[in-house]
Amino acid sequence: MPSKSRPALKEFDAGLKVDLLITDLNMPSMNEIELIREPRKLPAYKLIPILFLTTESHQSHKTEANAAGASGWIVKPATADELLDTIRLVIK
Repeated sequence: MPSKSRPALKEFDAGLKVDLLITDLNMPSMNEIELIREPRKLPAYKLIPILFLTTESHQSHKTEANAAGASGWIVKPATADELLDTIRLVIK
């Protein structure tokens, strides 16, 4: 699964424990949807909230992210309150 070009996946594969993952949709070293799909395959990450914090607002991107297992979507620029409100919604 992970390679040197995908350091986040390497960390998940090594057993990194997180309570929430916030990522951008556009990343230079990997397909952004892959960062959702791959951890979702691991038992420890099946239920963690995964949020996109991005400038993208196209419905097709949101639909693809949701199908891959994203928990939420925040369009930048976002205020601290918007970010915290969204985190509160997905961490229950």
